[in-house]
Amino acid sequence: QVQLVESGGGLVQVGGSLRLSCAASGRAFSSPVVGWFRQGPGKEREFVAAVDWSGKIAYHVDSVKGRFTISTDSAKKMVYLQMNSLKPEDTAVYYCAAGRVGGTAMVGDYWGQGTQVTVSS
Repeated sequence: QVQLVESGGGLVQVGGSLRLSCAASGRAFSSPVVGWFRQGPGKEREFVAAVDWSGKIAYHVDSVKGRFTISTDSAKKMVYLQMNSLKPEDTAVYYCAAGRVGGTAMVGDYWGQGTQVTVSS
C-alpha cells in the first residue's frame, strides 16, 4: 500500500505561482512512477505530469509545459509540482498519484485526497 498526502494548494492571482507537495509513505517505491492529475469544475480528471523516483525522466502535458515542473526528493519520499504563470484554466483539484507508465501518461494505482488550486483573474 502507498499513502499520498498533498499540500500547498490555495488561491492565487493570474500569473502567480504555487508549489504543490505530495508526501508518500508505505511502499512508495513499489510504484515506479509518481505524478499529478487535476480535475477542473465540470471536467474529467486529466493527467498533468509524471516522473520516476530518480527525477531523471519527467513528462509534462503540452498545456503546462514550460510553466509547470514536476520533481522528486526520493530521500524524503516527496513529489513536487512547481506551477508558474498560472492561468484561470489551471483552476482545479490537483491529485497526487503513484503508479506506472501508461501510454503517454501514467496509470494511477494510488491516489491522494486532492488539494484545491484556484486562479483568480
